[in-house]
Amino acid sequence: MKKIIKEVIVVEGRDDISAVKAAVDAEIIQTNGFAIRKKGNIEKLRVAYEKKGLIVLTDPDFVGEELRKYIQNFFPNVKQAYISRKEGSKDGDVGVENATPEAIIRALENAKCEVISEGESLFNMDIIIDCGLSGASDSKELREKLGSALGIGYSNAKQLISKLNRYGITMEEFETAMRNIK
Repeated sequence: MKKIIKEVIVVEGRDDISAVKAAVDAEIIQTNGFAIRKKGNIEKLRVAYEKKGLIVLTDPDFVGEELRKYIQNFFPNVKQAYISRKEGSKDGDVGVENATPEAIIRALENAKCEVISEGESLFNMDIIIDCGLSGASDSKELREKLGSALGIGYSNAKQLISKLNRYGITMEEFETAMRNIK
């Protein structure tokens, strides 16, 4: 069974997400490189930082280091996970996407990530359906409003369950947000 990481892991690209998901179960935010500088992207990281904490896992290259510095300017206590150039190299390409699951787990452990257990799941699909967040004609719109109200962004129903549980949203916060959006 994969380790479930409490913090949100920040990576550069889509292939990095696949590599991290092969190693651990975690909420992951993709920066798309320097697109992180676009309006709203730092705010998305801020919510994750304040609710769960962040771990930056960028490529072991110049751009990766610049992204780390940029993110750390906003979030001084962000955790840093590093893979070596050797661990991230494959056929002349350097990046997190080339690292083995073992190398990624080691990098996260060295960053002092917090591992949580499966038993901490408060939300499930039954709750999502009962609240009209899935299976109803306006479910997508409701999920958009709920994600905005809770500061966790838009998600499909399955992703919403994951975010609600991983961000430690309480039932009270959830119910209050649902009342406010309806």
